[in-house]
Amino acid sequence: MTIYTRRGDHGETSLADGSRVPKASTRVEAYGTVDEVNSLVGAARACCADPLLDEVLHFAQQRLFNCSSSLATPVEHATDKTPRISDDDIAVLERAIDRFMDEAGPLEHFVIEAGDDQAARLHVARAVCRRAERRVVALSAEQPVDANVLAFVNRLSDVLFAAARYVNAKSGYGDEWWDPAAEAPGL
Repeated sequence: MTIYTRRGDHGETSLADGSRVPKASTRVEAYGTVDEVNSLVGAARACCADPLLDEVLHFAQQRLFNCSSSLATPVEHATDKTPRISDDDIAVLERAIDRFMDEAGPLEHFVIEAGDDQAARLHVARAVCRRAERRVVALSAEQPVDANVLAFVNRLSDVLFAAARYVNAKSGYGDEWWDPAAEAPGL
């Protein structure tokens, strides 16, 4: 089996229901950006030595595929076999946020996106997750979207932020706070 079909050579792709849409459509932008998040979560997992964090990130990757599948399926064509995001999936993310934030300590100021390699990767994944959320919101303004997909993507960005703080706390790096009056380098 080959992975190339040549069917997309003219700028269109197939949705899960078989309909064809432009690759630049709002729907494709939404699930394509979710795919970017999934890749970045995988990059964060590549340097993960913490079993709890790896378990949470692996769960997130599995459910991000559910999000993509849901977004690639117009709501009116969803079936019982269409992968979904459940309320329980969102609750898992909320428990992870609470756990990571408890371990990282109180949030006192805005945090600069910095730290060790894994924390930096998590911050990048969080920023792209926020973009994915904006793309899903844009799609929901045009067409119905499963509300749990939007809630999951929103909560995942919080997980990624909390996880970056957790990693930095465990590594001893800690949070780097935003200082609006930070001194310029002495060049």
